Amino acid sequence: FSRFLPQHFHDGRKAQQYIENSWKQLESSKKRFERDCKEADRAQQYFEKMDADINVTKADVEKARQQAQMRHQMAADSKGEYTANLQKFNQEQNDHYYTVIPNIFQKLQDMEERRIERIGVCMKTFAEVDRQVLPIVGKCLDGMTLAAESIEPKTDSKQVVEAYKSGFEPPGDVEFEDYGQAMKRTVSENSLSNSKEGKEKPPGKSKTKLWPFIKNKNKGSGPEDFSHLPPEQRRKKLQGKIDDLNKDIQKEMDQRDALTKMKDVYVKNPQMGDPASVDPRLSEIGQNIEKLQAEAQKFEVAVCEPHCFGCKLHISPDGSYTEEPNSETQVKANVNPNTIPTTMPDFDEEFDDDDPLPTIGTCKALYPFEGHNEGTIAVAEGELLYVIEEDKGDGWTRVRRKEDEEGYVPTSYIEVNLEPNAKGAMTYI
Repeated sequence: FSRFLPQHFHDGRKAQQYIENSWKQLESSKKRFERDCKEADRAQQYFEKMDADINVTKADVEKARQQAQMRHQMAADSKGEYTANLQKFNQEQNDHYYTVIPNIFQKLQDMEERRIERIGVCMKTFAEVDRQVLPIVGKCLDGMTLAAESIEPKTDSKQVVEAYKSGFEPPGDVEFEDYGQAMKRTVSENSLSNSKEGKEKPPGKSKTKLWPFIKNKNKGSGPEDFSHLPPEQRRKKLQGKIDDLNKDIQKEMDQRDALTKMKDVYVKNPQMGDPASVDPRLSEIGQNIEKLQAEAQKFEVAVCEPHCFGCKLHISPDGSYTEEPNSETQVKANVNPNTIPTTMPDFDEEFDDDDPLPTIGTCKALYPFEGHNEGTIAVAEGELLYVIEEDKGDGWTRVRRKEDEEGYVPTSYIEVNLEPNAKGAMTYI
């Protein structure tokens, strides 16, 4: 349609321009005929005047007569041309209004009718397709309705709890501390300050936190044994790791069985292949199986026991995990900074609004310590610091600098002087 419509408009403008040019030509011939007739009348009157005048010579009279005849001939020619142009214009005008223009309008009408017909076909097709789709849409809506009716909030919440439950146990009651008895710090073994079953408390704050609502600073990839996760989540991760290893072991065993059968075929039919060519691959698969089995055994031990990879797991009051090396491997006199526990104490102050820990002594840095790990503090050689928590046997002492910055440093890097009335006052060198 967009291609034919401009063409029809062009034909209409062309026909209109043609009839206008024909009319201008008719007007021109008409004016010429009118001018020639007036000139012929003047020449005739002049001849008659000259012919009646006795004083005029015959030559002048003859000249006037010839001029009058020529003017009459020119008028006659103009009349003939005007008559021909008039007939031509009338014919063209009749053709223009009764043939050319009606044909153009008919073409426009036909084109518009075809367009209307196409629109009707499109609307009909749309209705048919929509009618075919409606049952499908109805089924989708029915499925959405059934799905909405089958929603069980309690079941969904139970699934979320099952997927994300931590396995932590609530801490025991905090017992009264009597500060009236010469700064004796008596705390209950079931309080937040002590770990369960009388175990040593790992380095951490003694302030109470609501562990489900603290921010987790240990983002990113955690330790291989997932010790940074809560117990239940850790168990699921370890079990998933074991399942993946068992699948890999089964694949290796299937390959080994297939190669063993191939070797048996080679032994029975030497012409099919050399049995010795399979031995290197069998040896490699055997080593892979042993490695995977050892890895799976390590994770199975971690699932069954509360410790793994030579580390004990402790739950700090803020709900995070920390690792403490076994006592057999501890060397308090020589602490390597690279052996800092994987998860250091959480220093999140989101729920800490009580007073800072009191100072129990001072210390002097014997060696510089950069303190790159989270929870540690960098110190320079010879720097003086305040001690706010003594070494609990893990090789770390908690210190404070200028009442606004605190963290852990290796005990073997500092010289500690505790106050006389502080618990377990002694000097570490």
